[in-house]
Amino acid sequence: MVDRDHVVVITGATGGLGQIVAHAFGQTDSRLALVSTNSEKLAKLENELRLPPERIFSNAADLTQPDASMAVSEAVLGKFGRVDILLHFVGGWIGGKPITQVTEEEISSMLDQHVWTTFHLAQVFIPTMVKNGWGRIIVISSPVVLNPPANNAPYTIGKSAQEALILTLAEELKYTGVTANILRVRTIDVRHERETSRTPKNVFWTTPEEIVSAIEYLCSEDGGVVNGARLPLYGSP
Repeated sequence: MVDRDHVVVITGATGGLGQIVAHAFGQTDSRLALVSTNSEKLAKLENELRLPPERIFSNAADLTQPDASMAVSEAVLGKFGRVDILLHFVGGWIGGKPITQVTEEEISSMLDQHVWTTFHLAQVFIPTMVKNGWGRIIVISSPVVLNPPANNAPYTIGKSAQEALILTLAEELKYTGVTANILRVRTIDVRHERETSRTPKNVFWTTPEEIVSAIEYLCSEDGGVVNGARLPLYGSP
């Protein structure tokens, strides 16, 4: 597990995965910066975590807006003085139609959520990580990038571009002490349906706790040997 008082930024913190990750890191010595669009859900999560004020900070922000990442960065650095780990969980899904029916707005929305948020966050947080000689950046992606399915173009395009961005970062970050990695999952099984009502469809879903375990390793000192990886957390296709 993370063995230092890292400053951990969790975007999409009030989502199903974000909340469980926040609880996991809240049980360590880490200091948490929680980012979400919903201030009420952020306040609820803060109350649940029961951390002292010096260990927690929340910021309601829409990271698809160009200036939001810089504002979040300034606020987090103002609170904690540094950033060590960026766990970026922002992003939705648009699909279900053939390419001939997909609109430009739908593709733009996926690029905004998956690519531009990642790009802007990397630009504001990487310099401080590199300066400190240690850092971790982790995003969640999907195996659709490897084998693009039909009727899923907007999401697949968004995730493919996000992965290209992270892999490029990993190359640029070599020898800096900062790593950038991708966790691929099919579906995040927040309700543990794979265990309570197993079907051929959900057998390859991934629980948030399984994702947390992978994140904990990548954020450990031993995990520093992994950079530019696309880790499959979904079993066989």
